[in-house]
Order: sequence, then C-alpha cells, then structure tokens
Amino acid sequence: MARELLGKVLVRDGGKLRLAARIVEVEAYLGQNDPASHSAVGKTARTAVLFGPPGYAYVYFIYGNHYCLNVSCEPEGKAGGVLFRGLEPLAGIEEMARARRILLQGPRDLPRLTSGPGRLAEAFGITRARDNGCDLTSPKSGLWIGDDGFPPGKIEITPRIGISKATDRRLRYILAGNPFVSGRKTPARD
Repeated sequence: MARELLGKVLVRDGGKLRLAARIVEVEAYLGQNDPASHSAVGKTARTAVLFGPPGYAYVYFIYGNHYCLNVSCEPEGKAGGVLFRGLEPLAGIEEMARARRILLQGPRDLPRLTSGPGRLAEAFGITRARDNGCDLTSPKSGLWIGDDGFPPGKIEITPRIGISKATDRRLRYILAGNPFVSGRKTPARD
C-alpha cells in the first residue's frame, strides 16, 4: 500500500477552501509484528483505527506538539498502516503557509510547509479530534486521498527514519529526487 500511495494527492476540503498536495514520502508500519508500530502492543482505544478497515485516518500526537497522519491499510482485525512523511503542495499554498506561520519568500521556502509528518499535519490543519477515524477514501470526509493520474516515476526504498526500534527495516518509500522528501534524501547504503 505504501508504494501505491506515492504520487496520489492528499486533499482537505473546507467549504470554499481546498488544500491539495502530492504524496512524495511515506513509511509502512506492519502492525503487531513490528516493534516500531503503535499497534505492536495490541488493539487499544487509541490504536483501534489501525486494526481496520483499510482507508481510515489514524492521527496521533507526538513530542507534545505535533500531530502525525497515517492511513489504515489492512483488512478489519489485522493491524497495519502507512505514515505520511512528505507532501508536495499543489493548491492552497498561501493557506498552508498561514497555518504553519511561515512567510514564503520564494520557491525554496515551499519544502518548509509539508516536508515532514508534523509540518504536513500542521499545514493541513490535521488534529486527532478533527480527523482521527475519517474515511480517507471519500471526498465527503473533508480529508481524503485522490488520484489525478500522476505517474510517480522512480521510487526509492530506504530504512525508516525518526524511530528507535526496527530501524533496519526498509519500509520508507520516496519519490526519487523530490525536494519535498523529509530527512535523508538518498537511499542508505547496504
């Protein structure tokens, strides 16, 4: 599922306002057999969304100041999800900058909007209270994943970043060469 998400578009519809950004970086979390996954401890009230059905937002709060967006990816009863790590802004850029409290002075500033899971959540106004459990397959939900037919091109696979467990697993998928990828931009050497 992680590979299939690359190149798709995350959309936030809010009345007259529409934000859209291409998905350029994600990480897979494999459920109860993955010590880095929130669902590794089993199903709890907090992690219930990760246990299916697929296509629903799992939002969590980290480091006391950032929300992170995931999508459930496994059939009901089996845990698994994909974390959104980087987006390339397409529409609503001024609104994203306002939400991030960033003054854009040129194209080089754009990656500061949505490069990284906390940044993209802030740019899209994603919170646990607002979005956890929403159906990301339905435009009616206000936050959804669309497909505009964009061909993703070359995809690189690297170890996940920003975690302390199962750091060797190559479950981070990025669009090669995209400037909106967070963290290390090139594949790690084996």
